[in-house]
Amino acid sequence: MRYSLKQLAVFDAVAELGSVSQAAERLAVTQSAASMSLSQLEKLLGRDLFIRQGKDMRLSHWGNWLRPRAKRLLQDAEQIEIGFYDQHLFSGNIKIGASQTPAEHLVPELISIIDNDFPEIRMGLDVRSSKGVIEGVLNYKYDLGIIEGRCDDNRTHQEEWCRDHLVVVSASHHPYAKNDRVSLAQLEHAQWVLREGGAGTREIFESAMVPLIPDLDVWREYSHVPAIRSLVANGKYLTCLPYLDVAPSIERGELVALNVPELKMDRAISFIWRAEMGDHPLLECIKREAHRMLKNRRILKS
Repeated sequence: MRYSLKQLAVFDAVAELGSVSQAAERLAVTQSAASMSLSQLEKLLGRDLFIRQGKDMRLSHWGNWLRPRAKRLLQDAEQIEIGFYDQHLFSGNIKIGASQTPAEHLVPELISIIDNDFPEIRMGLDVRSSKGVIEGVLNYKYDLGIIEGRCDDNRTHQEEWCRDHLVVVSASHHPYAKNDRVSLAQLEHAQWVLREGGAGTREIFESAMVPLIPDLDVWREYSHVPAIRSLVANGKYLTCLPYLDVAPSIERGELVALNVPELKMDRAISFIWRAEMGDHPLLECIKREAHRMLKNRRILKS
């Protein structure tokens, strides 16, 4: 085997950062050493791994082919090193991207379980929209994604974690709050505050609502769920949010779930990961513990 893990690490860092100098800084080596490692790797493989335009570096066709394979080798090497050093079978770093609802209501408990039972697994977490999580998984920013709804990109695998449902809610003082049933005509005349475009919640809501009411009066759009809840609880607006996000406010009497029989908005909360990762032991460990965590959660089975 003519190439080294160091050369692959430089290649992977340059692929992520688009710069030899930034890759050198991350890896704590000199820029000349990083540049030499990359040049040696390209010479050994007989292919240009990057398209160079001035200081900008973009992966070539062969670079795109190599990257997932290099990534897997580097992750396995890290697991071997940490595992033998501390004698832990499950060890290493996992970067997770999660959409807002699971990040707020599910992932913290999962991280606590992993920290307690598998202390050598280090989980990083970013919170993004479902679209942003999918992009991060495809761009190697995240090893594992947790999203609302579906991902149909054939470069990923998807596995359902649990189910949730969306509800239309108003303030307890809203005129619709006392109705046994809210009609589509009433929804059409209401003012709405919704999640931003690209959010999984917004996509599911629109797929259910647009065929029934093409033109809603969307007054505001926000990415921050607590801001939406507060606006609705103190104002005249309606919104549509996951039940997990509004259940405490409903229990406190601040919000009311409206009965709209025509709207059925169940959705899955799912794991996604790059297809070429295969059966990665750390991902399998995290998914197994996540399913075990929710085995007896009634709120997600309704």
